[in-house]
Amino acid sequence: MEVNIGFWIGFVVFVVVMLSLDLFVFHKKDKAIKVKEALLWSVFWIGLALLFNVGIYFAVGNIANFELGKQKTLEFLTGYLIEESLSVDNLFVFIMIFGFFKIDPKFQHKILFWGIIGAVIMRAIFIFAGVALINKFAWVMYIFGAFLVYTGIKMLFEKEDAEFNPDKNIAIRIFKKIIPVTEDPTQTRFFVRKNKILYATPFFIALLFIEVSDLIFAVDSIPAVLSVSKDPFIVYTSNIFAILGLRSIYFALSGIMDYFQYLKYALSGILTFIGFKMCLNEFSIDFDYPYHISNFASLGVIVTFLTLSILLSIYVKKTGQLKSE
Repeated sequence: MEVNIGFWIGFVVFVVVMLSLDLFVFHKKDKAIKVKEALLWSVFWIGLALLFNVGIYFAVGNIANFELGKQKTLEFLTGYLIEESLSVDNLFVFIMIFGFFKIDPKFQHKILFWGIIGAVIMRAIFIFAGVALINKFAWVMYIFGAFLVYTGIKMLFEKEDAEFNPDKNIAIRIFKKIIPVTEDPTQTRFFVRKNKILYATPFFIALLFIEVSDLIFAVDSIPAVLSVSKDPFIVYTSNIFAILGLRSIYFALSGIMDYFQYLKYALSGILTFIGFKMCLNEFSIDFDYPYHISNFASLGVIVTFLTLSILLSIYVKKTGQLKSE
């Protein structure tokens, strides 16, 4: 279904307005976000996404038919849940980044805000490129599927005690060769001048590393959402709504990450399952195979994996048992 340009313009305007209100009204002063406030904002963003999903149902239903509206609604909800669940894994990276660069909690929201601006732009490029590639070469679905299976299995066996050092990242090393970086963690601007020389601050390096990590993260998440829908509007809007709520979820969960210690196993299972689904569904189309995995079944599998991982983490936390390595 072709989406009217007016919907695209309206959504972009909505994102710009919400981000402007966020930066210049609700969070114009630098302050540490309390857990209660973060939870309320998380509920707000999730509620807004669900309200938008209801809007999709009625909009598509009135333009085409309500059966198609139901299908698009399920695609959005599944894509949103995939993106949101995979995003939680990225929050662990944010915690390590802010800890490594000694970023004061009251300035973390500002860095995450500008990180989201970059993510919104990068996701648009990735999604349109991915959809165009799939529409031109349908067999790319097999490559995406195999890649997700590989990523899921690789995640399962990754060591968690690996040393975290952003200075070893190639993008950071290249940047430091171009622009000198001050080591002063008290600077709250992205760039400063000293003796007429422009220096980047740890603030900017933290932002740069967040953008790089999101770029790497998008390589997994975009193909995963494309397994649910090839509609650019559904894929993009579900991605952006998940990203918009990511900052609030970060501050809400940063203090209780112990309850997500088994999340990586759930994400491993989700990525592996989605990769298998992509390959199986494409095979069923190419060879008229009678079996395929529906988006409704995918939604059930994703919710099950996430629920089990959280329940297991809570059980281990309360009983004091050590996590097996």
